[in-house]
Formats: sequence, structure tokens, C-alpha cells
Amino acid sequence: MQRLYDFLRRHPMWVDGSWAVVLLGISVVGGGSGGFGPPAVAVPLSLLLCLVVALRRRMPEKMLLLATAVGVAQLITDVEMGPFDFAMLVIVYTVAAEGARWASRFALVAGLCAAPVAYLRWPNGQTSVVAGIAEAVVMTVPFALAWVLGDSIRTRRAYFAQLEERAARLEREREAQSKVAVAAERARIARELHDVVAHNVSVMVVQADGAAYVLDAAPDQAKKALETISSTGRQALAEMRRLLGVLRTGEHEEAGEYVPQPDVQQIEDLVEQCRGHGLPVDFKVEGTPRPLPSGVELTAYRIVQEALTNTRKHGGPGAGASVRLVYFDDGLGLLVEDDGKGAPHELYEEGGFDGQGHGLIGMRERVGMVGGTLDAGPRPGGGFRISALLPLKPAS
Repeated sequence: MQRLYDFLRRHPMWVDGSWAVVLLGISVVGGGSGGFGPPAVAVPLSLLLCLVVALRRRMPEKMLLLATAVGVAQLITDVEMGPFDFAMLVIVYTVAAEGARWASRFALVAGLCAAPVAYLRWPNGQTSVVAGIAEAVVMTVPFALAWVLGDSIRTRRAYFAQLEERAARLEREREAQSKVAVAAERARIARELHDVVAHNVSVMVVQADGAAYVLDAAPDQAKKALETISSTGRQALAEMRRLLGVLRTGEHEEAGEYVPQPDVQQIEDLVEQCRGHGLPVDFKVEGTPRPLPSGVELTAYRIVQEALTNTRKHGGPGAGASVRLVYFDDGLGLLVEDDGKGAPHELYEEGGFDGQGHGLIGMRERVGMVGGTLDAGPRPGGGFRISALLPLKPAS
């Protein structure tokens, strides 16, 4: 049965043609020998109305005009109503459901006028005028119901088509949002990669310069510097492997194979590392330390890392730095200052001193991602100051 149903859905004209044959058979049996009018006229008219049923879905507007013309011919040739006139109800329904709007309105008007005109053309002399009018009104009801049913089907189809279009649009929007999220995540990973390379490579360069300077005079210090270069390089490779692995696969689940993202607790290790590289850093924590959202912790760590890297690269000889973490009730305060010669503020904003980094632009993007604020600029008397306030929103 399901196969038959699917076949009929794919070939609707077979269904309509079958009903047209049935309607023609009923009309022939009911007409007998000229029961509805002269056979020479009644038979062609009945064939035309059966054709209306057969082609109603292929060309509904044309079949409506054909049915109207057949109805007018019936009035002129005095072919009385018969079973074949059921095709008029069918075409009224079809046009209301599938035809053009003008055809739907025309079908409604023609259907409402058909019964009264037929009553006037073939009055029933055995009934009173009032009964005849009532009979005409009753005969109008099927045409009205056929049109209402067809128009309801049209509205229902339009509603479902709108739902399908909306679902398709939402699916496209979800795909677009997914692509935007992926692009944003990859941009964040690119910033992470910049921070890793900028920090660790600068440490390696400084240590390599120091090792070359004391290689002959103090071999032990040179050996220690080389060990620092080795450990720093391994750490940089591990983080780069994690970040590049995410960029290649796009799947964060695989990132678990690599080192975790740094947090606020590792800022102290970062400070100790900078001290070991010859940069004096004063580090203090105010307030009561407590767990923070991962995004806030990563942002705080990267800001300190970027600021100390720039101090080491551009602060000049004898430069020192200070780092302050302040835990407020609704936020984490971060202050990084140095007393070096520094560089113009515009270089930070333009993307870093080497022309390829992110500088303050990257810092502002990170702070903006967690809903915080950043203030940066030269200090009076020399040096540079970076102040940030990161809101402590609950981790999702």
C-alpha cells in the first residue's frame, strides 16, 4: 500500500484521469438516451468536463475557463445539470488551492452564481418560489465549501512552506555562527601562539647573548644560560605543539594531550623565570586569592607575560618591573609597571615593537573578551604602566 501511495503521489495525473473516467461512466449511465439533453451536445460537453477533472492540476486556470465556457454552453443549448457538472466543484476546489489569486476569486464568484442561474434556467414548476430560492441557496453551499476547503489547503501549504524556509534559514544562520565562532577561536589561538613565541624566544635570545658574553670568563654561568635556553625551548615547543594541533584539527578534545593553559597561579613562576633571566621584578598579591574563571586567569597571565616581555626587550639596561594582583569583590585588578626607557605609546597600538606582534591591541582584545577594561601608557618620569580590571563572572 505504501508503494502504491508513493506512486500515486509521484503521478497525480493518473489519479485525476481515473476519476475522470469514473465521472464519464456515471454520466453515460445517468444520461441514458438523452436524459440531460440532445446527445449530440450533451456528450461533448460531458467529455469536456471530464477533461477538466483530468487536467485540473496541470493547468488549473485554463481548466477553470473551460469549465465556465461549458457551463455557459449548457445554458445556451439547454443541457440540464448532470453528474458531469460535479467537475465544476472539483475545479473550484483546485483553483482555490493551487491556482492564481485572480482565478481563485473568479471561481468563488462563478460558483456562488452557478446554482441561482441554473434555477432560473431550469425552474422547478412543482415548488413555490420560496422553496425554489431555498433550493438554490442549498445548491450554492457545496461550491462555497469547496472554495473554503481549497483556500484552507492553500493557507496550510503556505504556512508549512514558511516553516520550512524559516528552518532552512535558521540552519544557515547556525552554520554561519559556527564558522564565526571557529574563526574567533582560531584568532584567539593565534594570539596565544604569538604570546608563546614572543615570550620564550625573547628569553632564549637574552640568555644566548648572555652566554656568549660570559662564555670565556664564566663558563658556569654560560652553562646555566644554555640550560635555561634548552628548558625554555622545550616549553615553547610543547605549547606550540598544543596550539598548532588545535589549529590543524579544530577539535579541542585532542588538546588534552598537551600542556594545560596557564593560570594566575603560574604568574609567580613567570616572575621567578624573569628574575632568573636578570630582570628584577617585584611581585605582590593583595586580597584573598580564590578560584577564577579560566578566561580571566588566562587573560591575566598573558597580560603579565606580554608586559614583562616588552620590558625585557625595550626597557633598556637596569630596567625593573613590578606586578600587582588585587582581588576585589567583583573583579581582579592587575597592575604592571616598569622604570625603563620604554618606547612611544603609539608603537604598542600599532601592533608591537617588531611590527608583527599584537602589543596593546592584543591585550585590549583579550580584556574585551572577558568584559574588562585596560588602561596603558607612559609613566611620569619614565617607564610604562599597564592597568587592567577583569570582572569575576561565574564560569560557565
